[in-house]
Amino acid sequence: MTSRNSTMLKPYYSTPHPLAGEMVPLSLFDRAAFDIFIPVILVYPAPTPSNEALKEGLRRSVALYPHLAGRLAVDHRGRRCLHINNEGVLVVEAAISVDLSNVLANGSTVTNAEGLYPARPPPEMHDGVALLQIKLNRYKCGGLAIGLICHHHASDGHSMSTFLTTWASAVRQGRNFIAPSPLHDRGIVAVPRSVPTPVFDHRSIEFKGEDPAAPMCKLKNITVRFTAEFVAELKARVGAPCSTFQCLLAHLWKKTTVARGLTPEEFTQVRVAVNCRGRADPPMPMDFFGNLVLWAFPRLQVRDVLSWSYGAVVGAIRDAVARIDGEYIRSFVDFGAVADAHGEELTATAGTAGCPNLEVDSWLGFRFHQVDFGGGPPVAFQPPDLPVEGLMVFVHSCVAEGAIDVYMSVAEDHVTAFQQICHSLD
Repeated sequence: MTSRNSTMLKPYYSTPHPLAGEMVPLSLFDRAAFDIFIPVILVYPAPTPSNEALKEGLRRSVALYPHLAGRLAVDHRGRRCLHINNEGVLVVEAAISVDLSNVLANGSTVTNAEGLYPARPPPEMHDGVALLQIKLNRYKCGGLAIGLICHHHASDGHSMSTFLTTWASAVRQGRNFIAPSPLHDRGIVAVPRSVPTPVFDHRSIEFKGEDPAAPMCKLKNITVRFTAEFVAELKARVGAPCSTFQCLLAHLWKKTTVARGLTPEEFTQVRVAVNCRGRADPPMPMDFFGNLVLWAFPRLQVRDVLSWSYGAVVGAIRDAVARIDGEYIRSFVDFGAVADAHGEELTATAGTAGCPNLEVDSWLGFRFHQVDFGGGPPVAFQPPDLPVEGLMVFVHSCVAEGAIDVYMSVAEDHVTAFQQICHSLD
């Protein structure tokens, strides 16, 4: 691979953005997100737009998302902020002297993916670096892999999906590009009641702040594909209306528990990311750009995970997610107001995956698999390697219509047992 050049692209503005120069304090939801850069990769076969077209479209689209051209900073009150300073987006261009087909396993998974996106800065360097960094990797055949990293305090997955769709539209439309501006007011997502009254123990749920435990075993990242026919049969087993996410999570909870060989008396839980836009009271617009995610924790004894019907396990998942409602979100916001009034530092809780538990992010509601820069949707879209045992990400398959690809981090000792049973409904 040969890196050709690195450019800091600034957005196009005919007039300054209303937020230009602002120091926007991180919302409580931003602070509950991890202080990390999240990488993703989208892969396109030839023909693809030129790098110049991609960069021009990027400058037009980022103008609607000024936080992405800003920087993390600390204001005069010592608060972590997003400084809307228009410093720009880092773009790296690279030429790769092999054909795209040489790096696609099974036609849809990138091998040696880490070099395809910019190196993630260490935590001590997060302030002052570009919040959005993109690498355009050109293959000998004309194929393209777009690897990007974005800081989680700037955006959740829903917002990043919306931005990528906007960027693709800007490339396709060129100078004729027009798109509505998303909602950028982060202050409105965390307005407490006149007398803040937290009801739940948010300090123990969202803000424990402990460091994640180091892996106690060797890990293997695997990808499991579930066809549309398999998902339909799984839903029939549930015996009641349910989402694809709910039935697949119930299935994987069962199969992972078997593969781990857990004892019947142990408890196992799943940390489930929940988009709060439609659950807040009143609901937040879906075009809100930022972070608006909390977590549900369905928890059962191993004997129940294994002996209960699919419908019963789906019910446990559904009930836990339903508890992230308007009252819970109000309590979370009130907790933040009380903590801020006392000058408390809040640090996001580390993930809770690791045997006997699981953690799952569903990207099924996002449109990554449909991001079309003009030559069609990607043939591969994938999240980063998963460093914690029991972590799973659900995405739509780019190559098998209606199928779901699940990226999983599994203990090496459990991989064979899991792969033998993961497609069994027995």
